[in-house]
Amino acid sequence: MIKRRRFLNTAASGLGGFSLAYLLGSCSQESQQNVVNNGGSLGIKAKVLRMGYQSAGDLVRNRQVLEKRLEPLGIKVEWAQFVQGPQLMEGMAARKVDVGSVGETPPIFAQVAGSTLVYVVGTQRTATTGRSSVIAVPPESPITKFEEIKGQEVYFQKGSASHYFILRALQSIGLTIKDIKIRSMPTIEARGAFLEGRIPVWMTGDPHYAIAEKMGRIRVIKDSVGLDSPGGYYIADRKFAEENPGLLKIIIEELHGLDKWAEAHRDEVKQLMISEQKLDPDVAERVMSRRTFAGRRGLSPALIAEQQRVADLFFEAGVIPKKIDIKEFLLPPDLYAAITPTEIMV
Repeated sequence: MIKRRRFLNTAASGLGGFSLAYLLGSCSQESQQNVVNNGGSLGIKAKVLRMGYQSAGDLVRNRQVLEKRLEPLGIKVEWAQFVQGPQLMEGMAARKVDVGSVGETPPIFAQVAGSTLVYVVGTQRTATTGRSSVIAVPPESPITKFEEIKGQEVYFQKGSASHYFILRALQSIGLTIKDIKIRSMPTIEARGAFLEGRIPVWMTGDPHYAIAEKMGRIRVIKDSVGLDSPGGYYIADRKFAEENPGLLKIIIEELHGLDKWAEAHRDEVKQLMISEQKLDPDVAERVMSRRTFAGRRGLSPALIAEQQRVADLFFEAGVIPKKIDIKEFLLPPDLYAAITPTEIMV
C-alpha cells in the first residue's frame, strides 16, 4: 500500500498469480457465494463491495444494478465519491475502495507509483466518442484555434485522462507537453475560475462542459474525437480481485448489460441525471447529446497492446520516469476468459 503523500506527489509532479484453483471449486459448496462457469465455479469471499465513482456521477450507482444482483447473495454495496481518477486510484491504493471506474491514464500513474491493482474490463469506443472531452477557452479569449495554445497555461488534473488527451492533441500539431505551462487542478475546482475568465485554457468534460455551455462561458478549440484513446476501465485492488473472481464476473455482466439498456432508454438516463445528479434539464440534454453507450470491452491482447502504447507514449514524452509493463497490472488470460462475456473480448 502506498501512502497518500507519495501517490499525490507522483501525480502532481507529472510522473506525471492467480491460482487456477479459483476456477475449480465445487458448485455444491457455498452455492450462494459462487458463480457457475463452464461446469466450475468462481469464488466470492467479500460480504461488502466498495465501489468508487467520480463526481460527474455514475449510471451504475444511480440504477442500482449491482445492489439488485448482489443482495440475494448477501453482499452489500457501498459507494465512495472522488473528484477525479487520480484521487480514486489513491483511495484504492489505500485499500479504501475495491473497484472503480477511471480513464486510461490514472492506472498508468498508479503503476508508476507502485500500486498493486488490476484491470477488470475496458470500454468500447465509437467514431464519435470524445465529443464530451474538450480543451476550451473563455469566449473573450484572443485564442481562436488550438494551434495557438503554445506557451499558454493549461489547467487540468495531472494523471487524469486529460493528461493523455493534451499529450496526443499537442503531438497532432507537432508540439510537445513542454510547449505549454501545465497547471494541475481538479476540474470541479477549476470550473468557477474559468467561468469568471480567470483561466486561459481549461480541459474539461461533461457535465462541467455542459454547464459552462449553458452559461455561454465556453468556446471549444479541440475535442478528443479521433485521438486513439483505448477508453476507460474498471480497476480493482489486486487482492480483492484474486479473492473474488465471481464478483468481478457479475460486475462485468451488469456493466455491459447496463450500457445496452442505456442506449435503448436514453430519455430515462437523462431523467436519472436530473434526479440523481441534480442537473438542470437543459444541461442533462446537452450531456446526453454527446454521450455514447458502446458497451464494455474485455482485456483482450488487442486492448492490452493499446494501453501499453499509451504508457509508452508517457515514458517517451518524459511524463513518467520509467517504462512500465501493463501486463504486470493484469490477471491471467484464462481468468479473464472465465469472467468476461465472449462477445466483448475483442
